[in-house]
Amino acid sequence: MAKFLFTATYTVEGINGLMKDGGTRRAEVIQALIENTGGRMESLHFALGTHDAYVICDLSDQQTAVALAATIRAAGGLDTRVNPLLTPQDMDEALRMRMAYRPPGA
Repeated sequence: MAKFLFTATYTVEGINGLMKDGGTRRAEVIQALIENTGGRMESLHFALGTHDAYVICDLSDQQTAVALAATIRAAGGLDTRVNPLLTPQDMDEALRMRMAYRPPGA
C-alpha cells in the first residue's frame, strides 16, 4: 500500500452540498469510497486556507489514486489534487541513488 494526500477545494455546488449534508456525512462518503477500492482512510480534516479539505489514505497504487481523484473532480463539487507521500525510509532510499547531472551553463 502507498500513502497519498488528497487536497480539495469546494466549488459553489460542492459547498452547498456540504452545508446540506454536513461534514460528518461527507467524511463517511469519502471513507466508503476509499474503502471500496481496497484502501484505508487515515484521516480527513476540513481546513481554512488554501484548501478546504485534506485526506490522507493508503491505496494500492497510483492508478487507484488517479481514478479516485478523477471520479471526485468529474462530479463537479470539488477541485481535487492527489500527491504521493514518502516515508522517511523512502526518502533515504531515493537520496542514496546517484545520478549524473550537469546544470545549465556548467
